[in-house]
Amino acid sequence: MDLYCVTETSFAKLSVINFFPNWGFGEIGVKKALTSLAANGVELSRDQWIKDAIEAEKAGSVLTCQAITKHVIGIDVEEEDKKDTWLEDADQCATEGAIECARAVYAHALSVFPTKKSIWTRAAYFEKQHGTRETLELLLDKAVESCPKAEVLWLMGAKSKWMAGDVQAARSQLSRAFRANPNAEEIWLAAVKLESENNEYDRARKLLFKARTSAPTARVLMKSAKLEWSLGNLDGALELVEEGLKQFPDFPKLHMMRGQIHYCQKNLAGAREAYGEAVKKCTTCVPLWLLSSRLEESCGNLTKARSIIEKARLRNPQNPELWLEAVRIERRAGFTDIANAMMARAMQECPNSGLLWAEAIFMEPRPQRKTKSVDAMKKCDHDPHVLLAVSKLFWAERAITKCREWFGRVVKLDPDFGDAWAHWYAFELQHGNLEFQAEVMKRCLEAEPRHGEEWCKVAKDMKNWCLKPNEILPIVAGKLVAPV
Repeated sequence: MDLYCVTETSFAKLSVINFFPNWGFGEIGVKKALTSLAANGVELSRDQWIKDAIEAEKAGSVLTCQAITKHVIGIDVEEEDKKDTWLEDADQCATEGAIECARAVYAHALSVFPTKKSIWTRAAYFEKQHGTRETLELLLDKAVESCPKAEVLWLMGAKSKWMAGDVQAARSQLSRAFRANPNAEEIWLAAVKLESENNEYDRARKLLFKARTSAPTARVLMKSAKLEWSLGNLDGALELVEEGLKQFPDFPKLHMMRGQIHYCQKNLAGAREAYGEAVKKCTTCVPLWLLSSRLEESCGNLTKARSIIEKARLRNPQNPELWLEAVRIERRAGFTDIANAMMARAMQECPNSGLLWAEAIFMEPRPQRKTKSVDAMKKCDHDPHVLLAVSKLFWAERAITKCREWFGRVVKLDPDFGDAWAHWYAFELQHGNLEFQAEVMKRCLEAEPRHGEEWCKVAKDMKNWCLKPNEILPIVAGKLVAPV
């Protein structure tokens, strides 16, 4: 039998040859097989070849799948389409669980486009998800040699080493990154974070001083002030904020910090003045309007708080967050009828806001909540706030399996939504076991969420500034109340 005179239309059947290494059906064998197929008039589409490579991997024939992928990946692909096509191929292989095929696609793409940052980045995220720390770092070492100006690749390498507990190796990586990118803001800030989270505050301060000298950006000044604030040096922090605002008067976060620091110092007049000036300079920054309104509400000036939010809505029409705050001001004050009327107006102006629909569901009497949730799903069925609200309804009804399934849907849709992780963990603490709780904790740590109203209240609290997601999660969950 001539192993290379093949007329089968399914190349996957040839993968069994890979189990017999004496027959030599590796890369050379694939080349000969392709030549023989062409000579015998057998034409298979490129998509069919990729499917056959995937089948070969599933059959355990890794060498064959890699060889097939390498030699057919460029068939019938125009030069200008190669990069996009190959990235799509890699995604398809990964989706179908063919990890070695995807890896082979990335390897070939990088051999053709060795200086393409986008391909190295996609390949790195692929290894982060499907490979090991060793395979990720090996790829990143090659990546920064080919693309030394790609800051994200340096940072991924440093973070991998840091997360593995090798702080010195992470420092070394960032030092090399500095040499390649001397004024890169992200690298400066990554180095500061590494030192500050390892309690090397003097190192962090020196780095920030150098950064302010060589790369005085708004974020560098903000991080400088934040470090001093977190270490209890409020006067030093305020001084840095004021310095930053002289250079960057339109940077909202510096304005926020100025108002918050005054509030921490019990200087309510200073905070009020800071927010008043801020909303004039940063009219479209919704968090500044919210901080200003909440300051007045905390001082008992309900009319003033309402007025600020109303002015904010005029400056920022159709903004769900501002409408939600208007509703909540009335609810916190106990004016339920006014809150309901305000919500009706909000829904007219922002009919597709998941944020408002989620709030509206729990403003209804319990018997009407299910109907309201159906309406919400019709309007915005792919909004994480609505999905979270539905999950909480199942929780209130003790529909354990259904609730767990819906929490899974929320975090799959938006892994960055910290509130969803916190509610899920709180649910598992009440109804799950240690295995379920550990799984939520593990997945949350991998996702590293950074957003969500309840999540940010804890994560952005200065006393929690060094906490990691797995440390923030139980704190947020502990503050949540089971829905009723």
